[in-house]
Amino acid sequence: MDIDFPALSQKVIDMAIAYSPKVLLAILTLFIGFWVIKKIVKIANVGIRTSGMDETLSRFISALINIALKIMLILSVASMFGVNTTSFIAIFSALMVGVGMAMNGMIGHFASGVMLMIFKPFKVGDLVKIGGGGTIGTVDAINAFNTTLKTLDNKRIIIANTKVTDNDITNISGQGEVGVELTYGIAYGNDIDKARKIILDVGRSCPYVFDSPEQTVVVAELGDSSVNLATRPFCNSEHYWDTKFYMQENVKKEFDKNGIGIPYPTMDVNLVKQN
Repeated sequence: MDIDFPALSQKVIDMAIAYSPKVLLAILTLFIGFWVIKKIVKIANVGIRTSGMDETLSRFISALINIALKIMLILSVASMFGVNTTSFIAIFSALMVGVGMAMNGMIGHFASGVMLMIFKPFKVGDLVKIGGGGTIGTVDAINAFNTTLKTLDNKRIIIANTKVTDNDITNISGQGEVGVELTYGIAYGNDIDKARKIILDVGRSCPYVFDSPEQTVVVAELGDSSVNLATRPFCNSEHYWDTKFYMQENVKKEFDKNGIGIPYPTMDVNLVKQN
């Protein structure tokens, strides 16, 4: 079959002439539209923050506004090329249903993110522990599908929202004031009252520990190789780590000065010689 190249070339040129203005207009619309959306989201962020809304919720709402406006912009650009947006929306919705069924886990993460927004077990800036023996970190962001924690050593941990809601959540700083759980083991031959006085004196010297509620020291356990003394000094939640580290270091120093030993676990081994 012979191809009429001149006619084909002319047709291509005619299509280019016909669609070039639309393509240029679409590109210009996208460029201006994304710029305008950026400005709108920025203004919305300022308005949300000045309204006194929780920072966690404000970030979530801003993200939704951003996504919604971009979808509307893309639909507007599609209509410039004669695309039936009603049919496009129907096809897009059906596609999303199919994708949703294939990505059931992602929907679960999103639903868990919504639950975190509604029930607010923690907010951005709170020190939390996820799971019984899990990760401790400061909440950096609560996103649609995951929650980001920043640890003390500046690591970034991203946890799927379903993992957050399916686990125990300990909000260490949620009350504003927090008790720092500490345990010190001393040898059975040491003076309990002397050790108690040292722990309390260190607590009084700590710049972060409150006078009220008053710090106490109790015998928590008679262990295999030590008498374990427990204390719970209270401080502002943002000083949790400062208080813990101060107490640990200075109690050890004062124990050393006063001859109070922290015993190591020991085991007696008896060897029986057989003839």
